[in-house]
Order: sequence, then structure tokens, then C-alpha cells
Amino acid sequence: MDRVNSPVVYVTGAAGQLGSALLASPSIPPEVEVVGLTSSDIDLTSDTSVNGVLAGLVEGDIVINTAAFTDVDGAEIARDDAFAVNSDGPRRLAERTAAVGARLIHVSTDYVFGPDVPHRPLTAEDRGDAPRTVYGASKLAGEREVTATDPSAIVVRTAWVFTGRPPVRDFVTTMLALEAQRETLTVVDDQTGSPTYAPDLASGLWEIVVRLNDDPASIGGGVLNATNAGQGTWCDLARAVFTAVGADPDRIQPCTTDEFPRPAPRPAYSVLSGKAWSDAGLTPLRDWHAALVDALSGARSG
Repeated sequence: MDRVNSPVVYVTGAAGQLGSALLASPSIPPEVEVVGLTSSDIDLTSDTSVNGVLAGLVEGDIVINTAAFTDVDGAEIARDDAFAVNSDGPRRLAERTAAVGARLIHVSTDYVFGPDVPHRPLTAEDRGDAPRTVYGASKLAGEREVTATDPSAIVVRTAWVFTGRPPVRDFVTTMLALEAQRETLTVVDDQTGSPTYAPDLASGLWEIVVRLNDDPASIGGGVLNATNAGQGTWCDLARAVFTAVGADPDRIQPCTTDEFPRPAPRPAYSVLSGKAWSDAGLTPLRDWHAALVDALSGARSG
């Protein structure tokens, strides 16, 4: 393989929801070699592991980091573990990409924002600040480590990622299971965000790879937001799941966050603006309702 024109794309977190979607995506450009790295292949908490596994990284190669400590509630009692994976790990990757002139695409989250955000779609220029959770704080620290270590790195914030098909366990598959088990469900209706279909997000990330391969200077370092278009509450999403499989959406009853407390408080509002994504010439992700219908095609209510 011609390494000058055919970069290697390393996908960390390859066994996770987004990593799996990246490896299975029909949008993988034919000119690249893809290397999926699971936690068994690379330990982001170890300098030795990161440097050894990525020893062959060269200029023109790309690392897509989807690996993360994603147990939002568990992070509240495992702070050191969360920061080791979500902050120190991305820094190690950025050190490697910066050292050889490779590019890093680091996936982040709407949880980097605290409660005092403006009630409008949050732009790439809105700095994460004072997140209410350990998970959010660790992801914000990771963003800052990455951009400080490798200014050419691209941070892609996303939110409410779902796949909608077992064996993945996400909000959508949970709603599908509960639809078959319970007559009615109570779901939080005062948290608003943008549901994001993992395969759609994966296609967007591969579009960045194509751009970086064709014209590396066309996308500089910094923050981009990538979610499916539109917004809704968790209750809206649950009702849309029921509708998509032919179940009565009125079986979903709304409740407040205070009525359904969690160890780690969720953002009340975290809709992400896709303006910077579009301004960069990247294809906007479609509306989340259409993505959900595709995700659940073939599914049936119990």
C-alpha cells in the first residue's frame, strides 16, 4: 500500500457503540486502511501502550478517538478512572499525532456544559464550563488537553447517541424492551437535546477523514458539533420509538427530573448547533426522527 496516498485510520474504542458504527460504515473511503483498536489492543492510561501500538503512526495518518469512560453515574464514584481515560488518554493520543504530523479526531460530548448555558443551540464557540458531573468534567479536561497538545486536532462534540438495535444497550433499545414489558412508562420531559444516530455520526466522521486526506488544510483544528438535526426531550424520543414500532405513544407519561433523580445530574438543555460543521463544508446530519425510523426499520412492538 502506498502510504503517501493511502493513510491508516486508527479507531480507538472500536468495540463501543460509535467505534462499531465507524468500522461497519458504508462511508469508509476505499483509499484508507482502517485499524480498529479495542481496550484489549490499546490502553489509553499507559504511555507504553499508546506509544507502542501507535509506533507506526506517520504524517497523513488519522486517529479517531471514540474510547471513553461513559458510565455517567459510575464516574461519580470513580473519578480517577474517568479522568485517566477521558482526559489523560486523549492527551497521550494528541502527543503522538503532534509528534509525527498525523491528525486526531477526538469525540466529545454535550456534558461538557454546566447548568448556566444560554437557552439556544450551543455553538462550537461556546466553551464548556463548570459541568455538573465528573463525567462531564473529565471530558472537558480531555478537550482542553487535546487542543493544547495538538492544535491541529479536531474535537467533535455530539449528544444522545443511539443505535437502536440489540445487542447495543442504549435509550432506544431500552424503550423497545420496556414497551414489550410494561403497559405504561414514565420518562423525563424537562431535559432537551438532539438524539444522534451512531451510523449517521460515523458517516460524518468519515467525511472529515476524506477531507483531511484530500486537502489537509481545508479543516483546521478546533471544535465542531455533530448531532442529528432537530431537538426533543427524552419523553419525545421515547414516544417516537413507540410510534415507530406501532405502539401507542400515549403509553409514555412525562415526568420531571426531580421525580427521577440520578446520581449524576443530566443537562437540562444541551442542543448543539451544527453551524460550524456546515460552515466547514461538511454535510449536515439529517433530522433525528428520520434517522430513528431507519434505526428501527423491521422492529415490531411486543
